[in-house]
Amino acid sequence: MTDPRIIRIAAALIEDGTGRILLVRKAGTHAFMQAGGKIEPGETPVAALIRELDEEIGLSVAESQLHPIGRFSAPAAHEPDHRVDAHVFHLRTDRQPVPAAEIAEALWSIRRRSTGCRLRR
Repeated sequence: MTDPRIIRIAAALIEDGTGRILLVRKAGTHAFMQAGGKIEPGETPVAALIRELDEEIGLSVAESQLHPIGRFSAPAAHEPDHRVDAHVFHLRTDRQPVPAAEIAEALWSIRRRSTGCRLRR
């Protein structure tokens, strides 16, 4: 049986090729995060991410544009006592996001000096 406190999501680390990373904020929240969302029953992580990017920020992407980064677990930002199980993908695009659905705001953030983590295409 699946633990109901685990939220399965797919998310995208979206960058524009100039060093900026896209972050989104849901309506009624204060935290910015990567775009993406919950994986529906029977849906693959890639299919969920393609659907969520279109619904939430108006980006239509092909599966071939998404490059797996890894699978991560962390405390859920907006659901107390829950954890997210996140499949994260890299996407490079020069298209501008259009916030829709529950997304109140989308912004490009300048990537700060990292601790050696590099994105590969």
